Amino acid sequence: MTPEFGLLGGIEVRVDGTPVDVGHVRQRCVLAVLLVEANRLVPIERIVERVWGHSPPHRARETLYSYLSRLRRRLAVAEVHIARRPGGYLLEADTSAVDLHRFRDLVALARRTDDDGRAASAWAQALDLWRGDAFTTVDTPWFSALREALHRERYQAELDLDDLRLRLGDHAAMLPRLATRARTDPLDERLAGQLMLAQYRNGRPADALAHYQRLRRRLAHELGTDPGRDLRRLHQGILTASPVLAVPAPADAEAPLPTTRTPIPRQLPPAPAVFIGRARALADLDRALGEPRRPGDAVAIAVIGGSGGIGKTWLALHWAHHHADAFPDGQLYVDLRGFVPRGQPVSAGVAVGGFLEALGVDSAAIPPDEAGRAALYRSLIADKRMLIVLDNARDSAQVRPLLPGGPSCAVLVTSRRRLTGLLTAHGGRPLSLEELDPTEARELLRRQLGSAPDAEPDAVAALVEHCAGLPLALGIVAARAAARPGRPLAEAAAELRDRSGRLDALDVDDPTADVRAVFSSSYHALAPATARVFELLAHAPGPDIGVPAAAALTGLTMARARTHLRTLEAAHLVREHVAGRHRLHGLIRLYAIERGRHGSTGQRCEPALHRLVDFYVDTARAADRRLSASRPARSAGRPEAAEPVVFRNAAAAICWFDTEHACLREAHTLAIERELPHRAWELALFLDTFHWRLGHLAERREMLRATLAAGVPDDLAARAHAHRLSGRAHVPAGEHTEALRRLREALALSVTIGDEAGRANAHLLLAGAWERQGDHRQALIHAEQGLRIHRAHAQACLRTRGRPADPRGEAAALGAVGRCHARLGHTRFARAYCERALTRCRLHNFPDGEADARESLGGLAEHDGEYALALEHYSRALALRRRLLDAFREADTLARLGEVHLALGRIPQAHDAWRQALGLYRTQRRNESADRLRHRLTDTA
Repeated sequence: MTPEFGLLGGIEVRVDGTPVDVGHVRQRCVLAVLLVEANRLVPIERIVERVWGHSPPHRARETLYSYLSRLRRRLAVAEVHIARRPGGYLLEADTSAVDLHRFRDLVALARRTDDDGRAASAWAQALDLWRGDAFTTVDTPWFSALREALHRERYQAELDLDDLRLRLGDHAAMLPRLATRARTDPLDERLAGQLMLAQYRNGRPADALAHYQRLRRRLAHELGTDPGRDLRRLHQGILTASPVLAVPAPADAEAPLPTTRTPIPRQLPPAPAVFIGRARALADLDRALGEPRRPGDAVAIAVIGGSGGIGKTWLALHWAHHHADAFPDGQLYVDLRGFVPRGQPVSAGVAVGGFLEALGVDSAAIPPDEAGRAALYRSLIADKRMLIVLDNARDSAQVRPLLPGGPSCAVLVTSRRRLTGLLTAHGGRPLSLEELDPTEARELLRRQLGSAPDAEPDAVAALVEHCAGLPLALGIVAARAAARPGRPLAEAAAELRDRSGRLDALDVDDPTADVRAVFSSSYHALAPATARVFELLAHAPGPDIGVPAAAALTGLTMARARTHLRTLEAAHLVREHVAGRHRLHGLIRLYAIERGRHGSTGQRCEPALHRLVDFYVDTARAADRRLSASRPARSAGRPEAAEPVVFRNAAAAICWFDTEHACLREAHTLAIERELPHRAWELALFLDTFHWRLGHLAERREMLRATLAAGVPDDLAARAHAHRLSGRAHVPAGEHTEALRRLREALALSVTIGDEAGRANAHLLLAGAWERQGDHRQALIHAEQGLRIHRAHAQACLRTRGRPADPRGEAAALGAVGRCHARLGHTRFARAYCERALTRCRLHNFPDGEADARESLGGLAEHDGEYALALEHYSRALALRRRLLDAFREADTLARLGEVHLALGRIPQAHDAWRQALGLYRTQRRNESADRLRHRLTDTA
């Protein structure tokens, strides 16, 4: 009997080609789960979750058992065994009989083989296994996610096969199908590239270029982005009719040019005496320049980019000397002086002339024009295995005439600019250098100063911090220290401590090795508008800045701001360390601030910072409204940003807060320093929910403390709100006295202004503070006061306004009263109040309150030994916490859920819940809770 299992289409089983009836849809889903995990144990809970999603039947386990029993009987004819193991089930099968696993095996085979024919066959077999879309009749979350994942795998396999067919020259037959697919997936850049290449090779370059422009416009309009590097490179190749894009030719289509005997040049300057780190960059150079090239390949080019003083030349020379043996015909070197403080860059004609002399050409025989020199140079090295090092290049035009014509040579370029033209038109591989990490920086000082750094670790740490990992700065410090061997390093550290004079402390007589002079040459190469953007960026609060914030700071549109940022990044004056976020090196930031003082930027700095703070306030408000719908709308009297950030859901809002957290905190400090109390208060308010849900409690307390110390605006309602938030923030930290002081102040202010809702909420927070202290009777008094005031306020609003107050206040108060009764052992009252709170919360769509009520009811059920009911309440509370992205209280819910699992004898599930909670506790720095769970895990192991 030969069974075959189909998942790539309908779920089906065949034995010797004959279909086997494996039951209805749900039963087939159980089989599909086991087949996807063939020969692996699948826990029962996981099967239930995958088959039924969030709506399992009342007796899910019993239903599952019956399905498995029927499947065993129906698969007996195929001699397929479904084995029961502790905690779950396992389907024993040859994975090659399951089309999903065979598809993945064939894809893996196609990707690792070097034989194009074998790869094409494997791709075709893999794609032939598909009979339609997978799991179209099943809509549980797991099956939907798997269907999408498989769709992506199939799609990538199809693209991989098309790449191979294009490589084999099958472009004519592919063109109609690629055109049809491109209309279906108009934003897929890889597919667009395949279509453009097929069009180009079919003699339709105009169509290829037109398709690129359509895609570029659509990406800009719909996604606000440009085509990726690979597609831009292809576009440039089509524009220039690059031979690399031509129809593949047989390997022996061209005979090599005759060889020419020339001297062997050895022009490399000495290798750096001290070289630290750069392991990844060296490995990248090995891959870019060390791999063998074949006739017809493009010349191997590596472009080392980075800011001035970052160590580009050191890296290039270190690699070149260590690989000199790989270039037996010699090494050529020229300093193109692209960014010298004084003088002009070396022209390409002069550089080629120097190379020709090194290659033994008599000076009288060197052609006078640049084109003639370049042609002779390429002819002489056409069949040589040589390394050409082009140091300190200003732009691609300076480099292009120095490139060899064939693949036998390798080219290593260093530049403070990105040299995009070299990368796109000639296939150069970019390597961007970053600053040394602290360990590497300390080792650099130790190598240059011997044992001296070991005696002054604090001074060395300060030097490393002030030099910010810039090798040039570290080298200057080390050289000065070596010249004054009797003086302690602490003196050098003290010279660098003052930010305003740090660049002066790194000043030397040599303009090519002076930090300020190195930065200056890059700065003066900028256009005036870009230079002004550079100067303003230095004043932005936070470690980095996103494009929307940069637009607000500079007063530009996002498109214009992005253009300037790209120019600065190409000049290696800013770095896009993650997608869409840019930062300045610490010393470059100081230089930019210094430049701004000499120009008009200083006058524009204050309004620019006000615009930036306003942007952060408005965007934080928009994000917070996704987390807390009760937040106020945008402040009146202030225009909305021209290009506001829009958040589709709470997850996007949380992601933005998390990304911008450091910038928002420093913007808050800036608002206080600039005496903008309204903005400082708004930032503290709009960050509060994020801080609470992700467990940033220390940051929350500090921000609210600083806000109150700076003076909340002359708005008693805002001041009362600030005291309520501050008091609430002190409760989890166990700062009971301070919490009571803030909450009583909030209560008094609410009474003064007649804010009944604020007064009730202050009582509820006081209840929480007393509950934390263990005084549950005092907590109950405040909770009942809060409930009474909320009810009275609701009735008053109905009478005076014709509409009730926010019903969530009374719902929260009901839950607080129930929780206090539970703590006091008043089980009957506790359950009654909590059930009423649950009903109100569900009626008024109040998921925060519903989760609290369910946790209270879960605790009551757990206390009474009703563990199944407790499990249900805790599980639903957990789902709500996760839906709200409330990681702080999710951790506590998981800890309680683990206790119920343990009481039910489900130790693996208990440990799983505790481990998840432990991870959250550690992230939130809740050390006591983490220690308690570690002990529970150990005690129950």
